[in-house]
Formats: sequence, C-alpha cells, structure tokens
Amino acid sequence: MTWRFIFSESLAALKFHRTRTVFTTTSLAWGVACFVILISYGDGFRNALIKAFTAVGQDLIITFNGQTSSQQGGLRAGRKVRLELDDAGIIKESVPLVGALSPEIMKYGVKANNGHRDKEVDIRAVWPEYGVVRNIKLESGRWINEDDRLHQARVVVLGAKIYKQLFGEAPAEDQEITLNGIRFTVIGVLLNKLQIANYNTPDNNSVFIPYDTFTIFGDIHYPWFLVWKPLNGGVRDQAITQVRAKLAELHKFAPTDEKAIEILAFSKFMTIIDGMSLAVQVLLGFVGALTLAIGGVGLANIMLASVIDRTKEIGMVKALGAPKSTILRQFLVEATLVVAAGGLLGITAGWGVTMLIGTMPFLGPAFKDTTHTGDISLTVSLTSVVVSTTVLLLVGLIAGLVPAMKAARMDPIQALHYE
Repeated sequence: MTWRFIFSESLAALKFHRTRTVFTTTSLAWGVACFVILISYGDGFRNALIKAFTAVGQDLIITFNGQTSSQQGGLRAGRKVRLELDDAGIIKESVPLVGALSPEIMKYGVKANNGHRDKEVDIRAVWPEYGVVRNIKLESGRWINEDDRLHQARVVVLGAKIYKQLFGEAPAEDQEITLNGIRFTVIGVLLNKLQIANYNTPDNNSVFIPYDTFTIFGDIHYPWFLVWKPLNGGVRDQAITQVRAKLAELHKFAPTDEKAIEILAFSKFMTIIDGMSLAVQVLLGFVGALTLAIGGVGLANIMLASVIDRTKEIGMVKALGAPKSTILRQFLVEATLVVAAGGLLGITAGWGVTMLIGTMPFLGPAFKDTTHTGDISLTVSLTSVVVSTTVLLLVGLIAGLVPAMKAARMDPIQALHYE
C-alpha cells in the first residue's frame, strides 16, 4: 500500500470517529497552549530581570579607594590609597582594554529649587563617557558633552523622578533651576530607570553635571569612583588586571594587592540573575512538559481504544495480505495527524493568549514605579515553538507507537473472531 492510500485511510478513520478525534486534538492543543504561555512567561521574567539589572550599566565596573594589605617598596601595609583625577586620564590613555571611563564625584543633600518647588537631590559630577558606561538614556534633551566639561558649564541633566518633582509635566529643557542657590540650565531629562542593581543614589533621584563644574561645590582632585567598562565582556578580567597594575604603578602598591584599590565588576552578580531566571524557566518548562505528557497519555488511551474498536477491521486487512508494517504505519499516521492538528491549534491559541495578555506587572509595584518599565512582556519566541513542537512530536510518537505495535502484532484469525 502506498503512503497516499495509508494517509487517506487514516483521514477516513479519524473522520469516522469524529468525537474521539476532536476530544484528543483539543486535549493536545490545550497542553501545547499552556506550554507556550508558560515558556513565554519564563522568557519575559528573565528579560525583565536582566533589563532591570543592566540598567545600572552594561558591564559596569567601579573602582574606588582602598587600603594596602601588604608592604611594597618599603611602604607599610595598611596604608590608605586614594584615587586622583589624573589616574582617570592615564588609565584611559595607557590601558587599551578599557572601552569607556569617567571619574565620578558626588555631593549629597543639595537643595534644588524651581520656583516654589524645592527638593533635596544628590549631585553626580561626571565626564561625558559616563553616559555610555552607565547605560544613560534620555527622555528629552541631550547629555553632557566635552565642551560643557572644558568650559565648566553650569548645565544639569535631571533624573526622571527629580524632573517630576521639580517640573511636574511642564517641559524642563532650557529652564533654569538652582542647586544650593547657584543657577543651572537644564539640558536634558533621563528616561525613567527601574534598576535592581545600584551604588549610592539611584539615577532617577540624581542630577548630573559636568565633572569640572563641580569646582563650584568642592575639590575635584580626588574622585570618589572611576566608573568604566571593558572593550567587551571577553577581556573583562584582563582589563581589570591591567587597570589594577597601572594604579599600583601610580600609587606604589603591589599589583597583586586587591585591597589597595577596590575594583567591583557588576557582572559577577549576573550569575545570581541567571540562576533565578533559569530556576523559574526550568520549573515552568517542567510544568508545561507535564501538561503535554498528560495530553500524550490521553492520545495513547484513545489510540488503544481505537485499536480495540477496530480489531475485526485489522484482522480482515491482515487476512487479505497486508503486512505488519502497513498496519503500523496507518496507526502512526493517525497519531501524527492528531498531534499535528493539536500542535497547530495549541501554538495558535498560545500566541493569541500571549498577545491578548501583552504585559504583566512584576517589578513596578515593588519599586513604586508606575511607568511599566519593569513589567513582564509576554511574546512567543521561536524557542518556545520549537521546544513545544519537539516535545509534542516525541509524546505523540511514543503515545501512538504502543497502540500501533499492538495492532500490527494481532493474529488475523483471533482478530476476526473478536467480540
């Protein structure tokens, strides 16, 4: 018998047992839809966590003051090491693996005023490259540039929450505010940041000015931090080693003394994020796979019932000379058709539900954020479709194979006498 004949016979059998076919197809479709939705949620959960974590900076590394733990060049251990502004320029010029770098100095509790609105803010004085390192994105206006720094321009970029508190919904660009009574012109407003990783004040609650302009408020010779990123993640460790070696040369401490200058790479916390998201994805994938397996059990039961109902038919076909392979192929084709229909319906339903849901609240309520930046976005990924299809095919193959083998092994004489 040809495949075409087997296919037409399988379709006819499925149509004849229409109720059974619809029930089985629906149960499989339900399992696939649940699997797709769960995987989509898991992917959205992971993406939301990564987005909130990397908001602090893409591959951010901060360097700050430390204290020597060993002697070097006749100098005692326990000596405090303090970063200097010149260190930033020297590292930028002499360490090629550093992609972008900025010194940073802060001032807490500065009184910001716009007309009748007052707010205590924290100032961050930085170089223009700080925007690249810290993943700064603007809602409006522009970021600090080199001319601002060289000319000690009194310009300021407002964090998203500070803008709301000082201006409400009114435009802030080109408007003047005062910081401790000193006039500054607003040149930009940050896009709202929902960040679960941070050091000191969140960006939303900070204002940013050119580094050299900070001379209005105090000494700029000793930055609090050197904020930088490597050329790429693959050279991160090598870049850290080179930066430490250069600072050891400048400040006379041992290059192996990790306490002399503290270097914190935020990427090391990424393993926590990956672990959390992987645990959720594995759990959801396991639940989805169980749901599919339940549908497979239903398929196996229906196919076994079909074999029993069609025992005499199978006996007649075998008595007419049909080989075992033909019987086996027919039942496998029937199972495959049911699986294919259930998979198609399930993927379509899963896609429709995820599109209907769109987003779900996640980090926003915890951070009292109403901009939906931390929401979980549900989208059907190619991975979820491929995985669900693969699992479904395996389940369908296993569920259809046992009844098919049972039918193929029937003795035609016993089958014809079956009551």
